[in-house]
Amino acid sequence: MGNYLEVAVEAAKLGGDVLKQYYQQNKCIEHKGEIDIVTNADKRSEKLIVELLSARFPRHSILAEEGTDMAQPSEFKWVIDPLDGTTNFAHDYPFFCVSVALEKNGEVVVGVVYHPILEELFVAEKHGGAYLNGRRIGVSKVDRLRNALLSTGFPYDVLVDPEDALQHFESFIHTAQAVRRDGSAALDLCYLAMGRFDGFWELRLKPWDTAAGILMVTEAGGQVTDFGSETYSIYQDQTLASNGLIHDQMREVIDRSTKTSSSV
Repeated sequence: MGNYLEVAVEAAKLGGDVLKQYYQQNKCIEHKGEIDIVTNADKRSEKLIVELLSARFPRHSILAEEGTDMAQPSEFKWVIDPLDGTTNFAHDYPFFCVSVALEKNGEVVVGVVYHPILEELFVAEKHGGAYLNGRRIGVSKVDRLRNALLSTGFPYDVLVDPEDALQHFESFIHTAQAVRRDGSAALDLCYLAMGRFDGFWELRLKPWDTAAGILMVTEAGGQVTDFGSETYSIYQDQTLASNGLIHDQMREVIDRSTKTSSSV
């Protein structure tokens, strides 16, 4: 997978350079929903990344957040978020990234996440480990939820359907040491992989939000499932990730809060 990883890094840095150029400048902002936005930086980043990947691997499929869906018969699919954390970016809050992942026969085998402001480059290969700027990373050793720092995010339809997301958030506020909500699932997962966070959960994420970050977590020794089983797919709408040691504790909290929400 070496060549694929090298190109993924090149693509992520290319997109990151675009974000640096637009950061703290006047931005053209469009609304995809009431609180779901896209900027000219998202579109420019995606365009350049797609052009690069299409030139290097013309027979590969591509799925990207801002509309690129080049589905064709191939065992390989690139899954791209050209700007994860668009709302942060639009407000000049420096917590956003580019995420590039490669699937082979439905399994994520390469993941790259690049934080251009801090110049943090996270890379992972299936069975090859996870790294930050060339240094191997691993999940934390925290084994009690009460001592854990968690991260999460709210889905864009939270104003329409708030119950589960807010109920889970409230439950973890009472059971964990603390919870952070920074606005980029890809970076949250990378920070979990390197031990800054101990656990993460979120509803209704998209494949481009999680593809690279999930590989980072598992290659760093962590665990990823949905809320109710041992399985996980980037195409489902529940994501529960942890260092593995607090996974069952987190799942118990989610289960209790879901039952509480449904009984109200």
